[in-house]
Amino acid sequence: MGADDAVRLESVSKEYGRAVRALDGVTAGFPRGSFTAVMGPSGSGKSTLLNCAAGLDRPTSGRVVLGDTDLSGRSETELTELRRDRVGFVFQAYNLLGALTVADNVALPVRLAGKTVDPQRLTGVLAAVGIAEYRDRRPSQLSGGQQQRVAIARALINRPDLVCADEPTGALDSRSGRQVLALLRKIVDELGQTVLMVTHDPVVAAQADTVVFLADGRLAGALTRPSAEQIADRMTHLGDDRMTHLGER
Repeated sequence: MGADDAVRLESVSKEYGRAVRALDGVTAGFPRGSFTAVMGPSGSGKSTLLNCAAGLDRPTSGRVVLGDTDLSGRSETELTELRRDRVGFVFQAYNLLGALTVADNVALPVRLAGKTVDPQRLTGVLAAVGIAEYRDRRPSQLSGGQQQRVAIARALINRPDLVCADEPTGALDSRSGRQVLALLRKIVDELGQTVLMVTHDPVVAAQADTVVFLADGRLAGALTRPSAEQIADRMTHLGDDRMTHLGER
């Protein structure tokens, strides 16, 4: 386990039934304070990798280590607690509760853990993502981009080891999408968060420090600080130079 990895997958395979192998022996480390995009064609295993890294899905074989915690053999209750306390989630669908205010939506993971919300922490997170002035509004009173900012604030409230973003700009117009990407970049650069993002869009992926490619459930290369054009070109040649291990630095 790399000491600087927020999460690491070691020889992880995931099978669904007898016919589908979504991941096939993936070893990959994602350093603390980094922004990584995962790309690949439909069915390449992108979402499965994200779900395994976040403890949402159990590998069929191999192991996932979050920080210094091996997720192997953990009970469902233990995994639920780990996800709640140490992983933040940002999805294409914002998954906000319409009956709650912005502030209450952001504070929800803390309250679900049976803890008291730190008012200063809550105010700081709302300010960091640019929605402090909307704290008393309901989600229906916000634009899509603003709702996604709420979801990002909620993901940050517990100071997670890892923020997992699954197509976070997929439901947004281009302007709102750029703003959300800039915010994800900001939480890495200024707050030191670790972001692991799945996307199909080369322009979105180009905001990351590293772009990791998957094909047929296996790692198929990586690019560091690439342009959108370089990413698109790599996608057209995916599988030419398949890489079986990433992160052996």
